[in-house]
This record gives sequence, structure tokens and C-alpha cells, in this order.
Amino acid sequence: MNAANTSFMILSSILVLFMTPGLAFFYGGLVSKRNVVNTMLSVFIMTGVAIVLWIVIGYSLSFSGDIGGVIGTVKNFFMNGVDLTSLTATKIPTGIFSVFEMMFAIITPALFVGAVVGRIKFNFLLVFLILWSIIIYYPMVHLVWSPHGILYGLGVLDFAGGTVVHINAGVTAFVLSAFLGKRVKFGDIPHTHYNLPWVLLGATILWIGWYGFNAGSALGVDNIAAQATITTTMSTGTAMVTWMILDMVISGKPTLVGVCTGTLCGLVGITPACGFVTIAGSFWIGMFSTFASYFFVNYLKDRIGVDDALDAFGCHGVSGIVGSIATGLFATKSVNPIVAHNGAFYGGGWHQITVQIVATLATIIFVTIAASVIIKLLSLVMPMRVDRKEEKLGLDKGEHGEEVDYTVDMSDNLDAYRSDLNLYSKEFRGQLGGLDPNKDPHLH
Repeated sequence: MNAANTSFMILSSILVLFMTPGLAFFYGGLVSKRNVVNTMLSVFIMTGVAIVLWIVIGYSLSFSGDIGGVIGTVKNFFMNGVDLTSLTATKIPTGIFSVFEMMFAIITPALFVGAVVGRIKFNFLLVFLILWSIIIYYPMVHLVWSPHGILYGLGVLDFAGGTVVHINAGVTAFVLSAFLGKRVKFGDIPHTHYNLPWVLLGATILWIGWYGFNAGSALGVDNIAAQATITTTMSTGTAMVTWMILDMVISGKPTLVGVCTGTLCGLVGITPACGFVTIAGSFWIGMFSTFASYFFVNYLKDRIGVDDALDAFGCHGVSGIVGSIATGLFATKSVNPIVAHNGAFYGGGWHQITVQIVATLATIIFVTIAASVIIKLLSLVMPMRVDRKEEKLGLDKGEHGEEVDYTVDMSDNLDAYRSDLNLYSKEFRGQLGGLDPNKDPHLH
């Protein structure tokens, strides 16, 4: 075992795990007050479900054996027969490699929750997640990251999950939204969010966790991990500023939600390219991704008419597609010798960008068809959407019987506060500096 690499991979795994509760805060802050608990639970439950699924069948279907270059076998069911102490190429134990990949299996389905908040039945989402992981996610991992996979053999460059994670989750979000239909716009004033500080907190946690996501995908401490750290930072900073400038020029005001959204677009866009491109390349990818997502979210989305509530496709799908294709423009052997063909901007001609476009289109087509089939079949046995009454009430109460604000609302219960001061005036006397609560007007 290489102790440095193994320590780095354990840290990276923890960072990627940290992203999922970060995403819960990001999405929870963006939705209306009636759906905060439902949104955060829908994201966070992915941790438990995806961990169990990965151990039972996910690792085996992703990395054990091969069926047609599309999916693995079930010979390592429940990790049975896997030597957890055997070392990978970078001298980390197979067990730690499995844990790192497991964290990707958690965050990916959590991403598309943002598209369907406020109107999907929790039970339907839970069963969909399980089927989606088995039928879509594990095959995608095998296709792109297993040495036996078809897209791997084609030579696709996807350092940390442009196709496997972001295009996959983004397209799934779009398909789910299309099948669900638009929200009942009850009480949802546009641009009214439950808690903007949560949005900033969530975006910050995602950015921090993304270093585990991107740099960790080098699977060890080396120059490639260092490069991924630098390019991730540059792309994200560029994207954040780009979105803010677009907001200022087009709508006249910079917004916190816009800056946080731009930050996310930069992180998504650089993900497939981070270990293959220069700092200059990461600058352009961050900018291109943000431009594409900004114009999709603000101009194209309404024309298409699919109600993706928190722009899961607009951010992850669109920026993921741009980043995946741009890898074919900016990848260079000077950064990573594993690049067989330089990108078009580095004298490599059309080869790599053609491969990237083929892999991107293949991902979009496969995910669209498979997700549609899962939704159609699942809809035959269980309802997908909550009824209109529950949607207006809010899914927090309807699905879970919980509310986000559990504290007593002072404005509705002033009499209770007054009576407490009157009833327990002796106990309060020390703190109140001898003031008589019956005489002092400030205490009423």
C-alpha cells in the first residue's frame, strides 16, 4: 500500500460524501417553505440507499467482469470474492477504490432530485432511484471507466464524471420533469427562495467537496491530481464571475443565487476535463459552460416548456455537455500523458472531439430511452405525482408530516410570551436587572 495515495483517497472519499448534504442545503434553500424537508430528505436519503446498493450489486456490475462492454457481472454480489486488500495501479487497496467510487453513486442520483421537487411522490422517487442505479448508472460507469467498456475502448476522456455523472443526472432530470408535468404554481412567487444563506452554504460545501471529486479521480497524489486542483479552481472562479457579469449586464443586478449557480456550472464544466487541460483551457471551459447554462436557463427553458424546478438539467446537463465536448478541444499530452490524441486546439485535429461528441450523444440517447422506460413501467404500478391538494399543502406536511420551521412563531403567540414573563417573573428578575415585568412597557 502507498500510504500517501491511500490517505489521499480516504480524504477524497470523505469530501465527495460531504457534497451530498451540501447539495441538500443548496436545493433546500432554493425551494419554497412548503417543500424544504421533502427536498432535503430526498437528497440525503440517497446516501443510505446508494451505499447499500453499491455494496450489494453496484461494485460488481460496474467493475467485475464484462457483458458486451456495457455492464459487469454479479459474480461479486455483496462484495463476495473481492480481495479488499489487493492493490490497484496507484497502490491503493481495492476496498478504498470501491468506497471512492461508491461516493459518486451517492451524489449522482441526488443531483436530479432538484428537477422534480414539490410534486413527485417520495415512494416513487425511492423506487426510481434503485432501478435507475441498476439500469442506468452502473452501466454508465462500466461503459466509461471500466477497461472493458465500449466508450473506454473508443478513447473517451472523462476524468471525473462529465458523462457518467453530470450528463447522466442532467438528462434524467429533464426526462423526469417532462413526464411529471409542470408544478401547480400555488404560492410560488418566482425568485422567492426559503433560505439564501443555505444556498451559499450548500454551494460552498459542494465546491470544497469537488476537490475530492476531481483531484481524487487521479487515484493518487501526483502531478495530475495537482493539475486537477488548479484547473477546478480556475474554472469555478471564472464561471462565478461570468454569471455575475451576465446578470449585471442583462438584468441590471448581481444576485446571490446567480453567483452560486455560476459556481456550480464552472465545477460541472471542468469535471470531465480537469486532469487533461491547462489552466488556460480551464478558463475557457468555465466561461463556455456558464454562457451555455445561463442562456438555457433564462431563455430556452421556458420555450421548451419542461418544468425543471431547480435547473438540474440547465446546470448539470448543459454544462456537462459543454465540458465533455470541450475536453476534445483542450486536452493535451503535455498535461497528462494518457491523452492519446491532443485536442483540436493543440494540434490533434478532429479525432478527440469526434470521440467526445459520440460519447456525449451516446450518453444522452441511452439515458433518455432507459429513464423513459423505467418511468413508464413504474407508473403502471405506483402513482408518480402527488395529488393537487397535497401539492398545494406542500410535501413537507403531505409526505412526511414535518415542517422546516418548528420554532414557535412569536407574532402569533405574543400572549404566550407575555404570560411566561408574568408567571415566572421571579426567575427572570436577575436577568432583567430588577425590572418589574408588570410595569415596564418594553417587556410587553
